[in-house]
Amino acid sequence: MTSTKNRTISRGDTGALIGFCIAGVAIAAYITVFSIIRIVELARGVNVPVLAEFISSKTPVDLPLSTGDSISVGLDSAVITAPQLPTVAAVPGIMGQIAQILTIVIVIGCLIVLARSVLAGRVFSRRNTALASTAGITGLVGFAAVRFFDNMLANATIAHITDNGVENAVMSVEPFTFVLAAFVLALIGTVFVVGDRLQRDTEGLV
Repeated sequence: MTSTKNRTISRGDTGALIGFCIAGVAIAAYITVFSIIRIVELARGVNVPVLAEFISSKTPVDLPLSTGDSISVGLDSAVITAPQLPTVAAVPGIMGQIAQILTIVIVIGCLIVLARSVLAGRVFSRRNTALASTAGITGLVGFAAVRFFDNMLANATIAHITDNGVENAVMSVEPFTFVLAAFVLALIGTVFVVGDRLQRDTEGLV
């Protein structure tokens, strides 16, 4: 005989999952509002602050000391205010914010649905495996896209302001971070797949 009876969870776990859902909604709302404000700022294109990365070996600056002297250091990043943001910079900046909104909403949405399934007593299932995998893949690809568009925004802004006078064509993506994230994603997916299989095998013995 096969039993598909869902398992109950403790009140403490229930409270933690409900708190997780509330926090997720709050985070998604905050980031969405912040991104919309940023989109409006980029669309206006006037006095837009842009975080730019530089090749430190090619961008030396003088750092003043308290003694009145200075030392030369390599500039890695700086916030630059563009008096007039060109379209070639504003478009990828806006696309990056849209990608950020979609990524956050999809990831948190999947995790909230997953949490609701756990609240109902069903932890491992094919549906939950799909939700966890979708959240992980979306987060991995989405945040890489956000990083890519932000780099395009910064490089186009610097090129416009300096008339291509600064070599800062940095398209940086931390490979180790994404390799680690991909490994964690694969591990989580494997855990859900194995857990689902073990649960179905166990239920088949009941």
